[in-house]
Amino acid sequence: MDLALRPGRADDAAECGRICFEAFSEIARQHGFPSDVPAAEAAAGMAETLLSHPGFYSVVAELDGRIVGSNFLDERSPVVGVGPVTVDPTAQNGGVGRRLMEDVMRRAAERSAPGIRLLQSGYHSRSFALYAGLGFEFRETVACLQGRPIGGTVPGYEVRPATDADMAACNEVCRKVHGADRGGELADALKTGTARVTEHGGRITGYATDLSFFAHAVGESTEDIRALIGAAPAFGGPGILVPASNSALLQWCLGNGLKVVQLMSLMTIGLYNEPAGAYLPSVLY
Repeated sequence: MDLALRPGRADDAAECGRICFEAFSEIARQHGFPSDVPAAEAAAGMAETLLSHPGFYSVVAELDGRIVGSNFLDERSPVVGVGPVTVDPTAQNGGVGRRLMEDVMRRAAERSAPGIRLLQSGYHSRSFALYAGLGFEFRETVACLQGRPIGGTVPGYEVRPATDADMAACNEVCRKVHGADRGGELADALKTGTARVTEHGGRITGYATDLSFFAHAVGESTEDIRALIGAAPAFGGPGILVPASNSALLQWCLGNGLKVVQLMSLMTIGLYNEPAGAYLPSVLY
């Protein structure tokens, strides 16, 4: 197999998007689940965004000159997040995914990233085995939830749009909960206008970059996250990701009509602190 890896380019977006759509759709179909990627056009748009964003590292795999896969590393914050890693269904089970993973792990080591994280679909046992074999440790089962907006408020917790002036306070909340901030992702969310904060007792106690599959939220308490979820006008993409260990939050979401789409596994290498608060990961971590 004449497999070559190279940096991704903007003109790879259409082919990487096609492969992403077909790979996710095929594995989901095999297991009777809805695909995380609804259409090839949406996948191409996502690939174009990641390939052109300076905060993402990209790698493309070519087999005899033909693109057969890609992987990305979110480098916007100190701890880096892997994905999406996708391999053309015609080239799977031949070591391409492993090579793509080894490449982004090498990149993280070169940058001296303190930790690497990812989420994988619980029904996809082959990817779980690949990541575990590469040294990733299982940390948490996460439920992907989707449904109608809940609405309502949590007494004592005000939700409002975030501003640039909130950045330091939000990063401090994230460091309290996770041991590291996600300031790069928060900065992007402030630019797009999707970030929100919760205030309790006259200070910021939580924030969300959005309430969606590719967004994260952090709060000092479950009430902070409940307030953010309750205020959301919709849940973007396949849904929000709720740690199953937070029984109070998960049961509240289910009691308010949200449905479990799938279960996912949060896996990590390097820096990981047991969260000292409440949170919603993004699909990247």
